[in-house]
Amino acid sequence: MKSEMTNTVLNLVLAVLVISGVFFALWTIQRTREFRELNPVAVQANAKLMMMQSFVNDVNAYNNQVKSPEITRMLQPLMTKPAAH
Repeated sequence: MKSEMTNTVLNLVLAVLVISGVFFALWTIQRTREFRELNPVAVQANAKLMMMQSFVNDVNAYNNQVKSPEITRMLQPLMTKPAAH
């Protein structure tokens, strides 16, 4: 009798582990597909961000030569701030 109860409990534990393994495998497949779909979008967004940062740096370099208060005012929110320690 005791071994039947142990066998039943172990079978239930095994069933839970198998079901959770299948669930996590399907979840991982879904997340991998989502990542593969979003990765090109992230690369494109990063390239545009780098292009805009380069443009802001060029405008800032030009402003250092010309010293325009209008350009300085427009660049103020765009300039990177040093990280707080």
